[in-house]
Amino acid sequence: MDKKEIPAEKFQFVKVDYLASEHIDAPVYSYWKSVFQKFFSSKIALVIVIIMMIVVLMSFFQPIFSGYNLLDVTNINNFKARYNPPSAKYWFGTDADGKSLFDAVWAGARTSILIGILSMFVCESLGVIIGAIWGSSKRIDRFILEVYNVISNIPQLLIVIVLSYAFGSGFWNLLFAMTCTSWFKTAYLIRVQVMIMRDREYNLASRTLGVKMWRLILKNIFPYLISVIMTDAAKQLPEFISYEVFLSFLGIGLSIDTPSLGRIINQYSLNINNYPYLFWIPVTVLALVTVSLYLVGQRLADAADPKTHL
Repeated sequence: MDKKEIPAEKFQFVKVDYLASEHIDAPVYSYWKSVFQKFFSSKIALVIVIIMMIVVLMSFFQPIFSGYNLLDVTNINNFKARYNPPSAKYWFGTDADGKSLFDAVWAGARTSILIGILSMFVCESLGVIIGAIWGSSKRIDRFILEVYNVISNIPQLLIVIVLSYAFGSGFWNLLFAMTCTSWFKTAYLIRVQVMIMRDREYNLASRTLGVKMWRLILKNIFPYLISVIMTDAAKQLPEFISYEVFLSFLGIGLSIDTPSLGRIINQYSLNINNYPYLFWIPVTVLALVTVSLYLVGQRLADAADPKTHL
């Protein structure tokens, strides 16, 4: 076809864009957005989160409105209020003193969850910081490793019981007893991960270029340890709650005026045959607390692993 026969209006000049070749045609990646998308992609995870939120919110807000007091005996002589089974008026029933089991259970759950969260936070904070220093210094490694070898061979629960007897009853005394040596496990876990990753090629190259070790850990190593830290936290949280419940069941750790699921279960264990609801309802709430917190933590740790975002 002759060029003169082509209509000129069908063509237009295009400006040359020299930066077009530098444009990356890929979606914008957000780590935490991907974490939550992965987490909420499972309907089971969503159901567990709802259960966990109900349990936690009830534990922290219900005792505020009920004003539950463990030592309150105002209804002890009111025989109509004693040993009422679960009903519309008393959702979990009442005990021998006429106290509402519903109020007692959530007040005890608040104490157990609070001490578990604080213990986990202290252990993870100390464990991550000291573990990073431990894994990056060979001099410190020799010393702390010997201390760890001694402490790791002593049952953790035995250490907590001995320290609880030594420092006496009290919320903060029990918190100290539970966290005094528990952070060693987290520190050792972080130490191993840091030692594995510090000698990888890109980290060796960074050290060769003069990058300081603390910056190397913060920028190159810690982002890959988020899922490891969250997995450890998900394991420790129900473990600390179980420690507190077990010690309260034995009458150790908390003061006599502090409600706890362990103390409630111990108090009503004698009623397991005559009034089984007094025993099994606190046990069920304890199971919901520990299992829901553990499953949510594990699911969140899996979602935080960058390998699952591929």
